[in-house]
Amino acid sequence: MRMTFRRMADRRPVETRVERDDGVVFEMRGAGGGADLPHDLVHALVEQQLRVPDGIWGCVADGVVWQSMRHVSGRQPPHAAERSARLKRERAAEIQQAEGLADLVRRLSVGAEVLPGEVAGAGHSSEQLRAAAAELARAGRRWAALDPGETWVVEWASRRGSRR
Repeated sequence: MRMTFRRMADRRPVETRVERDDGVVFEMRGAGGGADLPHDLVHALVEQQLRVPDGIWGCVADGVVWQSMRHVSGRQPPHAAERSARLKRERAAEIQQAEGLADLVRRLSVGAEVLPGEVAGAGHSSEQLRAAAAELARAGRRWAALDPGETWVVEWASRRGSRR
């Protein structure tokens, strides 16, 4: 799967194109804008770095369609809506964990407050979390350096294949 995040000027919502491996393409608008690292890109980078298969983007790769996603092209598989709803139900706990993990790593990356026990309870070693935070800090600087209209592409490996 390929996600293309387009940096927008000021505080306009980030525009993201999602091209799944099955040929289905979606567009979405997400939180963040201007020089701030977009929320969905934070998820993609953290979930890749920490190898989270059932987070936000792993679910999209497997067929979940979030409310913010608008179908653009490609034939969706039969019963796509039912599959999406089922995967959301089945992976609800993993999705919540991914939300918390992305938030924790983002806070670590900017030196924000982290409550006692959050790092220990995150399911990853403190070294892994700090390495992911360092990568996210570098990503934030890289994103801020993009001009409005420029893009950042993230390749997401499906469960069946290897990372490209």
